[in-house]
Amino acid sequence: MASLDAARLRAELVRPVGPYTALDVTASTGSTNADLRAAVTEGAADRTVLLAEEQTAGLGRRGRTWSSPAGTGVYCSVLLRPEHVPFAGFGSLAIAAGLALVDLASRLGARVVLKWPNDVLAGDGRGKCAGILSEAVASDELAVILGVGINVRRGREQVRPGPGGLPAISLAELGASTTDRTEVARLLLTALHERERRWRAAGGDLRKAGLLTDYRAHCATLGQEVKVTVAGGKALIGRAVDVDPAGALLVELAGGERRTVFAGDVVHLRPAVE
Repeated sequence: MASLDAARLRAELVRPVGPYTALDVTASTGSTNADLRAAVTEGAADRTVLLAEEQTAGLGRRGRTWSSPAGTGVYCSVLLRPEHVPFAGFGSLAIAAGLALVDLASRLGARVVLKWPNDVLAGDGRGKCAGILSEAVASDELAVILGVGINVRRGREQVRPGPGGLPAISLAELGASTTDRTEVARLLLTALHERERRWRAAGGDLRKAGLLTDYRAHCATLGQEVKVTVAGGKALIGRAVDVDPAGALLVELAGGERRTVFAGDVVHLRPAVE
């Protein structure tokens, strides 16, 4: 399998030609997010990109692992220093990144939908093909690491389903027009820049950025009966009715009360069989 072409990616995406400051590809690492967290304290610049051929300790939300075998996916992290976005606005970055993944899939002819807050599913909901991890980092100035993992081809190893029992699925299985990982990475980073640029200019407000309507249109969670597990293991069961400009999920409980959820694990509940 062809390796990621770092020279091509730099030629097309790094300044002065492209929007990124630096881009590197490593053969193997524990986690690209962890590597860029360390780079923050060393003064790495805004819009620094790190990709890996494989991750041996890839990270998902809440300390979970993300299977990242060599040659089958795009594992990418971007260091951002959005100085005009307040800390409270960082929570909506994963929403903008989700839309970039929809843009990518659309370019490849693969239909996907979004599951709040950070999953990308096959359009028919039968599997998960990508995940997003956004982590704020405290340093001399606030920074955020945005990690994206995409299953481009099916690997040999069996991947354990995540919350809700969804199996892994690849872009190839969804009919993507190419599985060239360099091209997938190029399209991803191009789409991500376009969405993140608008997010940054709006100070993290999804409505002002013109992203909220798009997200609502592509979010399969909205309108679903859901179970949301929040910090402390407490579960809410209700209907997901909206996402607000900060990226929080609004859940309507059985009695009509609405709760705002800023972070949590969501499971889409299937309707009872009559």
